[in-house]
Amino acid sequence: MVPILGSNMSQTLRCRTPHPMDSTLMKSLSHKPKITTFLRCYAKKSGVVSKIMASATPTTAPITFGFSNLLETFSVDVHRAENRPLNVPLIAPFTIASSRLERVENVAIRVELINGAVGWGEAPILPFVTAEDQTTAMAKAFEACAFLRRCPALTLGSILGEIAAILPGHQFASVRAGVEMAIIDAVANSIRVPLWRLFGGASNTITTDITIPIVPPAEAAELASKYYKEGFRTLKLKVGKNLNADIEVLQAIRVTHPECQFILDANEGYNSEEAVEVLEKLHDMGLTPVLFEQPVHRDDWDGLRYVSNIARERYGISVAADESCRSIDDVYKIAEGNLLDVVNIKLAKVGVMGALEIIEKAKVAGLDLMIGGMVETRLAMGFAGQLAAGIGCFKFVDLDTPLLLADDPVLEGYEVTGATYKFTNARGHGGFLHWDNIA
Repeated sequence: MVPILGSNMSQTLRCRTPHPMDSTLMKSLSHKPKITTFLRCYAKKSGVVSKIMASATPTTAPITFGFSNLLETFSVDVHRAENRPLNVPLIAPFTIASSRLERVENVAIRVELINGAVGWGEAPILPFVTAEDQTTAMAKAFEACAFLRRCPALTLGSILGEIAAILPGHQFASVRAGVEMAIIDAVANSIRVPLWRLFGGASNTITTDITIPIVPPAEAAELASKYYKEGFRTLKLKVGKNLNADIEVLQAIRVTHPECQFILDANEGYNSEEAVEVLEKLHDMGLTPVLFEQPVHRDDWDGLRYVSNIARERYGISVAADESCRSIDDVYKIAEGNLLDVVNIKLAKVGVMGALEIIEKAKVAGLDLMIGGMVETRLAMGFAGQLAAGIGCFKFVDLDTPLLLADDPVLEGYEVTGATYKFTNARGHGGFLHWDNIA
């Protein structure tokens, strides 16, 4: 029998007031049974429970997941599970400092439960950013789906723990995310609850920025003008390949779209001195980004701290870790070293369950949250968007890549009006694929 949860389904993960990472505040979460249950159910397999329980501090407002109830009470009995390539053309090549993508070559996952409920997931592949290529992702997704088909009925928490063991760490994070999405979506369909309500119900909308990849100044200006007319007020600019060219692009965009806020994303492309020089030149031009994302190499922690300190103290600009934040251990390092102000959470880097861990830790540490993606269709972006809307504590939202695709294989799902995504009360994700059409 499928359990139908009552009022607990609308419990919300609430924002809290940030506080310093003072060791005197690092107390146990034992008086918070619901979040403790969630952490024990999933994280005991990865050995992070003791770290989180030792580093978290109590708040006046309780932090709970409606989702956490399902981890121990919902029995997942899989009838079918399979994966197929999900190939979609882009409107134009997507170039960042570390790679160039001509088309999306992801992996779609479909899970059907014994009760007929179907869930959908997507493993996004971005060369040199995700560890998997499509061939590897297909093979590992096949392995995970084979396990699901032969696995006896298990609680949701247990089956997600088994998937984490089959697809461990950053090496298979993108595939793990796709399989987790499909399982959780199937469960949400079973209990007839939309994902945004399952994850807390804080909101049913998000407003995203939109990305301008590395292109010549004239093309960047044309894109900025187009996005302004479509209602986008925050542009995310890919930089990091050529400092002088980056400055020229920024000047051209400012002329075309003078009111826009903008985020700089270097994708590890600068060294620390170049990153500071960019900020100095922008300051001289009267331009102040709202965020500077991953200015230096992910392992250059000293450089990250150096750029972040100057950005914060001289210019009032926050720096975000993207490539430098792909595990709970990275978040500990960032928080305990006071390295920067923002962490970018992507499901493809850490999986769904890993993202929930990191959200909790980042909030305890007083870090601001950003949610982003690789290059995904509305399957993965819709899941990430509903998670962000439901939890409601993300300061920066970067979930725009479905808008960069030349085709949309996803049917139904969320509604798009300019920069705003509205999630309906359709159960689960609300979107799906014509499975036979992508075979």
